[in-house]
Amino acid sequence: MSEIHGELRDAVRDLCQRFPDEYWRKTDRERRYPEEFVKALTEAGWLAALIPEQYGGSGLGVTEASIVLEEVNRCGGNAGACHAQMYIMGTLLRHGSEAQKDHYLPRIASGELRLQAFGVTEPTTGSDTTKLKTTAVRRGDRYIINGQKVFTSRAMQSDIMLLLARTTPMDQVKKKSDGLSVFLVDLHNAKGLTITPIETMMNHSTNQLFLDDLEVPAENLIGEEGRGFRYILDGMNAERILIAAECVGDGYWFIDRATSYAKERVIFDRPIGQNQGIQFPIARAYVNIEAANLMRFRAAELFDARQPCGAEANMAKLLGADASWEAANAALQTHGGYGFAAEYDIERKFRETRLYQVAPISTNLILSYVAEHVLGLPRSY
Repeated sequence: MSEIHGELRDAVRDLCQRFPDEYWRKTDRERRYPEEFVKALTEAGWLAALIPEQYGGSGLGVTEASIVLEEVNRCGGNAGACHAQMYIMGTLLRHGSEAQKDHYLPRIASGELRLQAFGVTEPTTGSDTTKLKTTAVRRGDRYIINGQKVFTSRAMQSDIMLLLARTTPMDQVKKKSDGLSVFLVDLHNAKGLTITPIETMMNHSTNQLFLDDLEVPAENLIGEEGRGFRYILDGMNAERILIAAECVGDGYWFIDRATSYAKERVIFDRPIGQNQGIQFPIARAYVNIEAANLMRFRAAELFDARQPCGAEANMAKLLGADASWEAANAALQTHGGYGFAAEYDIERKFRETRLYQVAPISTNLILSYVAEHVLGLPRSY
């Protein structure tokens, strides 16, 4: 497999060379979606890596998909602009009807349709997903949806969106995770949906959604009504693993930039990389990236073997996020004042990788998961 993975890395790197630092710097400065890059990645088939061959995809595993996203970030890009297309479609693939899969998956694989938006988080509930307030009420052959979502990224760049809403009130279910349902929403024919961009620290194309009597055909319900929370949980391990890989890619990028600069930058008649005060932070960051990388591959291996991997996926994401953030700080400190200059790209990637301390799940929630589900400690919330 290592030979295949090497060829995969080479192919993705070749594509990324068409989009150098200047490209990403410009899209960041203009707060513009990297449309050209996403189109190229789609046309090359990389965003369809996890879609089975029968639906026009590559039929690869999460291991291979993670390598694609790692290489994008390792080359200085930002896979966050399109990574969701890989893991969001998993809900459709695993729980959608045959008719839904036949209709949507080939078109997603070809790039005719984009599925990169996932409406889950709400302003008042955050990570407490079971208490979301968006409701979907069945009326004949349609559902009427009302509510609000926040941090729904790429809604303005997608054709369809997955949306989680409560179809049975909380006081009428036995378990708080029951009564939630997942819907496919056609964003081009969504009357009653208002999308408002949110300006963020980095160029991330995220939004607020206001749903006011949004009508969705009943045939767009995925799986059974009321089981949506279980459906979205299925995709979260893949999400954690793929984002861990992006963090690993960021980490290697920071290390490469820091070591190159430390060899070239001469102060007091010697390269600054000769000083242990410069060497040690970079070396320690590299060690931690290597460890995070191993956990990423372990989690991906389990996922692809269809084995339980919740703990490993969460730990991979935590280790990756921490390692990339450590490497970012080491790179910025190594560059000194130049690290804050846009032309060096450090500050851009610094902002981008900081996101993963918070999203898609904060490091503290991962620690809570490990404490409860791995170590058997009492539930803290």
